[in-house]
Amino acid sequence: MMNMSLSVKVIATFFAVCSSSASARVLQPRLDISSVLSDLSIPTSLPSAISDLPIPTGLSSAVSAYAPVQAACPASPLIRPATSASTSEATWVSARISKANAGLAAWLKKINSGFDTSSLPEVGLTTSGGGYRSLLNGAGVIQAFDDRDSNSSVNGLYQALTYQAGLSGGGWLLSSIAGNNWTTISNLRDSLWEDAFQDSPILPSNFTAGLAYAEIVVDIDSKQDAGFDVTIVDPYGRLLSYQLLLGNDGGVGTRMSGLAQSANFTNHNVPFPIITSIGVDQDECAPMNNGTQYEFNPYEFGSWETGVKAFTQTKYLGSKLSNGMPVTPNECITHYDNLGYVLGTSSDVFAGVCEVVPANMSSPELADQLEAMLPSAHNSTLQDIYAIYPNPFANSSGSPNVSSQANLHLVDGGLSNQNNPVWPFIQPYRNVSVLVVNDNSADTTDNFPNGTEIYNTYLQAQANNLTKMPPIPDVATFVAQGLNKRATFFGCNDTSVLTIVYLPNVNYTYASNVPTSQLVYSKDETDGVIGNGNAIATQNGTQAWPACFGCAVLMKTNTTLPSGCQGCFDTYCYKG
Repeated sequence: MMNMSLSVKVIATFFAVCSSSASARVLQPRLDISSVLSDLSIPTSLPSAISDLPIPTGLSSAVSAYAPVQAACPASPLIRPATSASTSEATWVSARISKANAGLAAWLKKINSGFDTSSLPEVGLTTSGGGYRSLLNGAGVIQAFDDRDSNSSVNGLYQALTYQAGLSGGGWLLSSIAGNNWTTISNLRDSLWEDAFQDSPILPSNFTAGLAYAEIVVDIDSKQDAGFDVTIVDPYGRLLSYQLLLGNDGGVGTRMSGLAQSANFTNHNVPFPIITSIGVDQDECAPMNNGTQYEFNPYEFGSWETGVKAFTQTKYLGSKLSNGMPVTPNECITHYDNLGYVLGTSSDVFAGVCEVVPANMSSPELADQLEAMLPSAHNSTLQDIYAIYPNPFANSSGSPNVSSQANLHLVDGGLSNQNNPVWPFIQPYRNVSVLVVNDNSADTTDNFPNGTEIYNTYLQAQANNLTKMPPIPDVATFVAQGLNKRATFFGCNDTSVLTIVYLPNVNYTYASNVPTSQLVYSKDETDGVIGNGNAIATQNGTQAWPACFGCAVLMKTNTTLPSGCQGCFDTYCYKG
């Protein structure tokens, strides 16, 4: 099961996104694609085109739940200016806070009975991009935080979170958790991930195996037959879904907006989920470092940034709008927000190809094979390397940067050199004041983070006057002070900025610096990297860490802190 063939290496080049300097405009793959291709041997058993593959009788005429459908428009406005959190989000968060506060107070008192819990902050968690490496390390962090699933020294913090965000591999993790009604990491590991990651459907040799391939073909045909553009992100997201979502046809009926109907969400038992992506301008092939940040949540999709600064209802993504109104009166679209398509959007690194992708199932390149999975009537164009969303902000004066576009082109948020989804929480419209940032980026040649990504976010925050982002040192300082090898508190001495508890990937108990090029994991490897994530959360069992973590959470609440907190701040606070 662990045969890393040369064809797998080629697939991996599209996942291995470079975290280069902040001045880079177009990012290049970490691996040298040409050198890999020169040694490649193609399996002769693969068909040369999708038309050569049999589709079982009964599926060929089926209408898939993946296809968007026409629906009546809601009575509420379809777009709104981004001047606050949505009413739906604010109402949900208000109800969540009471449960989160109870969880946070219990966690703090368990750690140190001397903590004053009369004033409590909102706490969020982010998991970076980084493919399966980030998914598994991030899963271990969450498992250690979850009192349903761990007896660790920090268990119970997950029950105290108000928000949780993911990008790319971190978005896969969040989607797998939320898309399965926020079940535990142990359950996902045992019932889904161990087998799915060992027998990865993303490998070329597995594309045509079993019923899954035929179901995905029908899914994509149905979307195109409904009148919508399809791109390589469609089969990519569907293939990933078979690894991440339980249910028929890889959870094909699971939608981003549908998360709002999940039992744990409706009961406010879990954090509010956000998945981020980045927009590509019409005259660019890949996003710039200052590319527009977009976010998906169960209620809304949109951007806080000047030039867009608007949101639409997630449920009605795909609707054809002009100046916020349906082009055809009372005609909207639902089911466009398939969760697999959203998680594929957040991890779409194919913009690095920057050319029209040919459809060729016998090609060594993943992009070519995904293109070959599109309907035979589909004509290959440059837009096939993007996730395509009919532009809900078309002809809207409040969104001048995109108002003339028929479609939005979205890609992996890490392509803008900001691999941690911090952006949603440095806006002035959300009240998170403590953010746990689990960074599993591959900034170094040996696949560890070195502060590049969070520093780039700091630079962009400065450029956009987002003053909640605390100061982050440049990479040389970051590494010199060892901040890439241990937990660090940023924003310690300024009550006007976010407190960031930075948890970088360090190989405490397992070789967790797995290259992004590794797409197949044995069960032992899956379990080992998750176990290392546990160690990241507990700082490898450092005895004083849980109390110090609690001190960081409460440092700006104007409560009296235990005397030991000053020693914690001396140890963990960044002293810039």
